[in-house]
Amino acid sequence: MFQLQNASFAVPGRTLLHDISLSFEPNKVYGLIGHNGSGKSTLLKLLTRQHELAGGRILLDGRDIHDYSVRGYAKEVAYLPQHLPAATALTARELVMMGRYAWSGLLGRTNDADREAVAQAFRLTHTEKFTGQTVDTLSGGERSRIWLAMCLAQQSRFLLLDEPLAALDIAHQIEVMALVQKLSRDLGLGVIIVIHDINLAAQYCDELVALKQGRLLKTGRPSEIMTAQVLKDIYSVEMNIIAHPENGRPVALP
Repeated sequence: MFQLQNASFAVPGRTLLHDISLSFEPNKVYGLIGHNGSGKSTLLKLLTRQHELAGGRILLDGRDIHDYSVRGYAKEVAYLPQHLPAATALTARELVMMGRYAWSGLLGRTNDADREAVAQAFRLTHTEKFTGQTVDTLSGGERSRIWLAMCLAQQSRFLLLDEPLAALDIAHQIEVMALVQKLSRDLGLGVIIVIHDINLAAQYCDELVALKQGRLLKTGRPSEIMTAQVLKDIYSVEMNIIAHPENGRPVALP
């Protein structure tokens, strides 16, 4: 599992994350919630080794994350950034095959294991029909699923997603969250997702992690976080909480 032990991050003149202690396990979907600037994306970038800690430690399976090689860490952790790189000249198959870098290297020869991992990634994301298409000709929802397929081809145990719903309409947001939840269940993935829609988070996440001004405010199941008082503490807005008519999960209404 991931363990953050008093992890902090700072830039000159300002501390962005203060002494965060958390654990993330496989086979669960974790939603990072909080207002803009609360430290959600910063926390994700610490887990992906894009930022250096100002203090504390981050462990994966009891081992400091900086002790892993680049390819060794990629076998454990896949990351999808908020702003996706341009992939104008790549077909969907070429992009998804890049997810095999951790196993074969960028110049490595493709073997049967690589081809099967890519085929499985297309099957899991229901994107087989896009394999020969150029990625940037696809719709936003289709593109999101192709990038997700690339992460799945990596066959890591943890999947880190930074606001994957930001550019999607409501239908595609629900589609992606349902897919992420199913993949976590079927593959035993630990998924950590930065998400602004607290109602979608409550419907599809197993646990919510609330940050405020760079500090850990509260963690727990959606039923523990989605209360009027906790949401007011997070967002400084009065909310009414009702039960979803189909599954009973909490829904917040301003």
